[in-house]
Amino acid sequence: MAATKDKETPEVAETAKATPPPPPPKPTPTAEIKANLLLIERAVSTLEPRFTQRVLRTLTSLRKKLTAQVLNQAVNEAYVRDSPAKKALLAYIPTSAEMDIDPPSKTSTTSPNSTSSEPLPESDVYLRLLIILHLIDLDAHPKATELAHETVDKIHALNRRSLDSIAAKVYFYLGRLYEIADKVGEIRPLLLAAQRTASLRRDDDCQATLINLLLSNYLSANLYSQADKLVSKTTFPTSAGNTQLARYLYYLGRIRAVQLSYTEAHTHLQQAIRRASPARTAPGFWQTVHKLFIIVELLMGDIPERGLFRQPVLKKALVPYLQIVRAVRTGDLSQFQSALSVHAEQFTRDKTYTLILRLRHNVIKTGVRALSIAYARISLRDICVKLHLDSEEDAEYIVGKAIRDDVIDARVDHAKGWMVSARRGEGVDGVYATAEPRENFQKRIGFCLDLHNQSVKAMRYPLNAHRKELASVEAAREREKELAKEIVEGDLEDDDDDTGGPMADF
Repeated sequence: MAATKDKETPEVAETAKATPPPPPPKPTPTAEIKANLLLIERAVSTLEPRFTQRVLRTLTSLRKKLTAQVLNQAVNEAYVRDSPAKKALLAYIPTSAEMDIDPPSKTSTTSPNSTSSEPLPESDVYLRLLIILHLIDLDAHPKATELAHETVDKIHALNRRSLDSIAAKVYFYLGRLYEIADKVGEIRPLLLAAQRTASLRRDDDCQATLINLLLSNYLSANLYSQADKLVSKTTFPTSAGNTQLARYLYYLGRIRAVQLSYTEAHTHLQQAIRRASPARTAPGFWQTVHKLFIIVELLMGDIPERGLFRQPVLKKALVPYLQIVRAVRTGDLSQFQSALSVHAEQFTRDKTYTLILRLRHNVIKTGVRALSIAYARISLRDICVKLHLDSEEDAEYIVGKAIRDDVIDARVDHAKGWMVSARRGEGVDGVYATAEPRENFQKRIGFCLDLHNQSVKAMRYPLNAHRKELASVEAAREREKELAKEIVEGDLEDDDDDTGGPMADF
């Protein structure tokens, strides 16, 4: 029996070692807030803003866990008992008769902030930010707006650089509150004054956030000229994060698209997509940017890739835009008009309706090009029927404009009412006889010649290498001379011996 026990004991030990220890329990929301307050104090004492950035990165996940009980307990533990700031904050936290507030733990009562002194201004603003977020989630917008204004005034009076990152978040949610209330015009003077102050104080975080808030404010009110002036008069800080930079590039893309600068708009939107957070992290921004990106790409004359509409985050949101893309690709005006009428409300909500209206000409142009390729001669009446135009005069005008813009190679027979397409071998020069291909070939040839010239100029040779070659050539010549001399002398001796021997026989 002892032997069996000895054999079983190692097996039990091995199984005990193989079982992993249980994972540590997740911290409560109150514990997370206390840990964030410690990180903020560490950021202030060490002058390291990265700790504050770490706290703000947890804001989204912590926001889902906020309750009145959690906020009440966090405020009670952060402030002293008879603090007036504590009473003011507790007045904003909604209370209920059924809410049970847990007594503060021993660790919290022994903390220096809860017993001896008030928390740092950064910690106070962070707690105010959490309460604002909770009020927004509860749809208590008037109280959230009041607390946000009070917090902004306090930030402006303190003027501490360690508050910049948290202050940027407060300004963002203040602008969001006015956007929800549809009162964007009322907050515009406050944002402009705050932007000027942030620029004078070299506050890059607040400056980037306020520029984006002002651009969003102008664009929501269709004030594109004012938004363009703001972009031209301000400089977006280079040290801003990718999130704010992506928003700024998106607003630039919207402004340039309305101003008919489709190439610049396409570039800005492409950079915004690259700078944005992953699709799972920010699905709303991804959908908004890609909607405008698709329309701009169509206005440039290109067709978006089909794989774009198959992405999980974009598949459902881009269904109306897929119908527009199909209509533009096939040149079907009736399909375009039906898709526009069915999804007009969504296009208006996405603020792309006016840009989609500009695609009507692209649809007609694609249809006219297809007809010119398919038919050598077609009447204007048939063009009206196939393209669903209103009259033959409209068809003649559209065909004439397409011919003038070099979209098609044809001519209009006004007497017979026909559009006659140009054919090879009928007195019409080929496509390479036009000016555009010649210019493109000339550019390519010039590029190749420049590349050759630059390559020749960039060639490098070792210094004094020619002297070694000259020395070797001279040595070779001397060796040749010596060899020739030896050969000549040797040939003469052989000739003497050869001539003397045979002649003696005769």
